Amino acid sequence: MTSTLLESAAFARHIECYQFAQVALEKLQHIPDQQLPEVIFLDLNMPGLTGWDFLDSLTEQQNRYLGKCSIYILTSSVDKQEKELAQSYKLVSGFLRKPLDEQEIARIKISV
Repeated sequence: MTSTLLESAAFARHIECYQFAQVALEKLQHIPDQQLPEVIFLDLNMPGLTGWDFLDSLTEQQNRYLGKCSIYILTSSVDKQEKELAQSYKLVSGFLRKPLDEQEIARIKISV
């Protein structure tokens, strides 16, 4: 649903979706810096590697991603502690509730 909304809003020229965080993480770790995505929408609850695990892995090399890649957590969670934990990661630019709406997409597009 998110990818359809992003495509209809012409959010980016190229949109990639991954069901498994491990696959996305491996791709990020093996691409040149100039090919890093400008925005990542990260679900916390994915099969296998969780969104938190994904963030922890990126944090190990966070200087590579800071200022180049904005990460937005996209979740259906209403847990205040998860939002607070997300704010403790320098790589996280925002904590968004599912589903995304067109106004939120426009706001993010302008900020990147």
